[in-house]
Amino acid sequence: MAHDRQDVGAAVRHMARAADRATLATLLSETGEPYGSLVLIACDHAARPLLLISDLADHTKNLKADQRASLLIDATAGLAEPLTGARASLQGRIERLPDGAERDALLARYVARHPSAALYAGFGDFALYRLTPARAHLVAGFGRIHWVDAADGLLYPHAEAAAPLLAAETDVVRHMNEDHSDAVALYANRLLGRAGAGWRLTGVDPEGADLRRGGETARLAFDKPAHDAEAARVELVRLVKRARAA
Repeated sequence: MAHDRQDVGAAVRHMARAADRATLATLLSETGEPYGSLVLIACDHAARPLLLISDLADHTKNLKADQRASLLIDATAGLAEPLTGARASLQGRIERLPDGAERDALLARYVARHPSAALYAGFGDFALYRLTPARAHLVAGFGRIHWVDAADGLLYPHAEAAAPLLAAETDVVRHMNEDHSDAVALYANRLLGRAGAGWRLTGVDPEGADLRRGGETARLAFDKPAHDAEAARVELVRLVKRARAA
C-alpha cells in the first residue's frame, strides 16, 4: 500500500511540474460560493505550485479572506477520450511568500518558466504565492482513483533536501543554455520527441528539468533524484549520452 501511495505521489508531482497552467478554485469572499479561474503556474523544487497573481484579481481577494483552495492539474489535452487521461486536484492553503532570498529565487524560477511574466513581475500589485497541499486526488483513468496525504511524506519527499539545488539553479540553467545548447536540443528532439530548434532549459529540480520553446513546454525526467548541482550535472550528462545513442 505504501508503495502504491508513493507511486501516486510521484505521478502528482510529475503532472504539477509538467503543467504550465491550472484551474484555481477559491471561495468568493462575498458569498462563500466556489469560484474557478485560470492561472499560470510553476513549481518550487519540492513540486508545490507557485502563482504570480495580482491583488486586483478576484481569486486573490478570495484568498486574502480564506486561504483554502484547490488547484486542478489537467493532463488530458489531445486525447480522443479525455476521461481516460490523468488529472489531479491539489487541496490546501495558498500563502503569499514573504520577501527574501527564497522568494527572489522562486520568482526568478517562475519568470524563467513564463517569460511574459517579466513584464509585470515587478508591479506593486503582483505577488508570488505558493500552494502547500494537504492532500491530492489523482484520477489516472477509469477506475484508477487515489487520494494521498502530504502528512505521510510521500507527496513531497524533496521539500527539505532541495535547497542546495535551488541556490545553484540559475548557474546550472545558464551553463546548459550558453555552453551546451546542442545537448538541450537533443533532450527535446530525441528523448522527448519534440520538433523544432530553439529549445532552452528554464529550470532544474530534484526530479528533472523544464524546457521551453516559444509557447511550448516540455518535461525531462531524471533517473535518480538530484539535490545539488553536481548530482544534476550527472543526470544531465547521463541523459545527453542516452540521447546521442538513440
